[in-house]
Amino acid sequence: MDFTINSEVVDKVAKITLSGELDSLSARVFQKEIEKVALQSPTELVLDMEHLAFMSSAGLRVLIFSKQKMGVGLTIYVVKPQEAIVDTLEKTGLQHSVNIVDQYPA
Repeated sequence: MDFTINSEVVDKVAKITLSGELDSLSARVFQKEIEKVALQSPTELVLDMEHLAFMSSAGLRVLIFSKQKMGVGLTIYVVKPQEAIVDTLEKTGLQHSVNIVDQYPA
C-alpha cells in the first residue's frame, strides 16, 4: 500500500493526513513534512491516521522527533488511528505523549 501525506497549517494548528503504510522509507517523507510545518511554529499537531494501516518504529521515532522539533508546548492529536497503531503506541508508552481522539477538535 502506497504512503501519502498532506499537510496544512492554519492558525498555529498543523494538520497532517497520513494514509497507507508508514515504514522506514516513508518515515523520511513524514520527517521532512514535520520539518516543513515546524517552520510555522504550530502549537498543535493534528495527525489524521484514519487511513494509515501500519506504522513502524521509524514512524514512532518521527512522532518523538515532532515533539523535540516543535517544543514541549506542542500538543499532538492522533485522530482515528487503527487498532494496531493504538496497540503500538500503548506498548511503547507513547500514548502518554499524544492525545488519541476520534475527531479534532476533541
